[in-house]
Amino acid sequence: MKRVVFWVFALLLASSLAHAAIVEHTFNVEDISVQRLCRQQVITAVNGTLPGPTINAREGDTVVVHVFNKSPYNLTIHWHGILQFLTPWSDGPEFVTQCPIHSGSSYTYKFNLTGQEGTLWWHAHSSFLRATVYGALFIRPRQGHSYPFPKVYQELPVLLGEWWNANVVEVEHNATESQEAPIPSDAYTINGLPSDLYNCSQDGTYQVKVKQGKTYMLRVINAALNTQHFFQVANHTLTVVAIDAAYTNHYDTDVLVLAPGQTVDVLLRTNQRVGSYYMAFSPYHSAPLIEINANITRGLIIYDGNTSAKPVMPDLPAQFDTEKAHRFYTNITGLAGGPHWVPVPRHVDEHMFITFGIGFTVCNNFSGGCTGSTRPLSANMNNESFVLPRGRGVSMLEAFYRNNVDGVYTRDFPNRPPVEFDYTNPNISNEMPFAFQIAPKSTKVKTLKFNSTVEIVLQNTAIITTENHPMHIHGFNFHVLAQGFGNYNATRDEPKFNFLNPQIRNTISVPVGGWSVIRFQANNPGVWLVHCHLETHLPWGLAMAFEVENGPTPSLSVPAPPADLPKC
Repeated sequence: MKRVVFWVFALLLASSLAHAAIVEHTFNVEDISVQRLCRQQVITAVNGTLPGPTINAREGDTVVVHVFNKSPYNLTIHWHGILQFLTPWSDGPEFVTQCPIHSGSSYTYKFNLTGQEGTLWWHAHSSFLRATVYGALFIRPRQGHSYPFPKVYQELPVLLGEWWNANVVEVEHNATESQEAPIPSDAYTINGLPSDLYNCSQDGTYQVKVKQGKTYMLRVINAALNTQHFFQVANHTLTVVAIDAAYTNHYDTDVLVLAPGQTVDVLLRTNQRVGSYYMAFSPYHSAPLIEINANITRGLIIYDGNTSAKPVMPDLPAQFDTEKAHRFYTNITGLAGGPHWVPVPRHVDEHMFITFGIGFTVCNNFSGGCTGSTRPLSANMNNESFVLPRGRGVSMLEAFYRNNVDGVYTRDFPNRPPVEFDYTNPNISNEMPFAFQIAPKSTKVKTLKFNSTVEIVLQNTAIITTENHPMHIHGFNFHVLAQGFGNYNATRDEPKFNFLNPQIRNTISVPVGGWSVIRFQANNPGVWLVHCHLETHLPWGLAMAFEVENGPTPSLSVPAPPADLPKC
């Protein structure tokens, strides 16, 4: 089955290139000054806007983006959720698939959109620059094809962002140096605007006018850095039709939940009385011990002919409502047999059990030292705390291509944690030796055979605190077979696996104090980052990478790097 699925995809790619358009953009990345929250703030942005430009394309198109870095920072751009089949040099995570684009330099990203439709997005993959360097990427069906749901009157982008009254590069630097959580953001935004709930922002609320009796599609993106969010529209039911650019069975709900990196496409039927209604984001705070920005943000949906001066506000969930969040995350099913549906591979070649969470780092590896009872925080997967290979002269992908990885990374990421323990026991930090709460720093990958099928149990741990973590895999979509709370137990939980119509995602929100089981086919050669999409956790080390071996022919292998590939 897996060979059939792969060759069908390869044939689709070849045929699509003959019947597709080239969508070309120029991104000028530079510092601009914007007015927010009673002050002027210098931010790094693309083409002078926040969010940056939207890329509109169709399935099968080729996207070409010329990035000119006129900012003072070295950076890269990641195309979140794009599979990058045989175009790994365009994936974007710094020091993984490329070295950063130096200030004053440029790089051209080029990739194909075969086999993908829906809402994705792009963002900087360097430090906290993702806070202001981001935008939407919409993939519509190719000409002559339609959505697997009734035609909508209009499509509306809804991008949640996060705003600091500070230089976000310095925010990240200070957090990394102290190994403590970064200062919380000052506001959340919708399409770059903070809403009338914040100071000096009465005119800073996103508004959209709608007609009564129509169906709209909201393309909702959580582009925030560190916070999951509930989303509601007052008095309106939302029908989920896609997640992470993969179609779903229709699911009616009054509330969405999105982790950073995730997208949801919903149908909004304007079937209420003429009036104005708030759409609102409110944080889902799964770890009460961790300080976050607990504010909400909102925008306005205004019916044509509205004369009411008082918009209706939704009754938002409690910010600690894990039950409601879990219900949303687990009730969605994939549209089996729909456009670009991929059946679940049934034979598994690689079984992995990966624990992940927050722990501590060794004091003598920390420039700030340890004072008193304070210990610097770290993060790990299977007790390995990932370090990007800065200063090695090449990216991980370039080392792979040259077949010379010595000094860049090692191929010994473990399939299981070094010890088994009661992973989600809230008292585990008092019961296990402190040595097991400290993870060594390393740059380790797991090597996968080309076209092999991989099943991973992602298990949250409670060494410091449990937390709902959004885990993102570059270069692949995956099936979500099951999710639950507590410690994963194969005897109890394998019978729950959904092989019929599981969700297909690129970013999975693993339940707080719980687990998720995912499965994917490693049919894309290269080096692919796996990491928590809470921006604080990648610098702390909550990441690893897959090294997928080349296929049996040169046409199924990592191609030569482009001539303008940035140098380290």
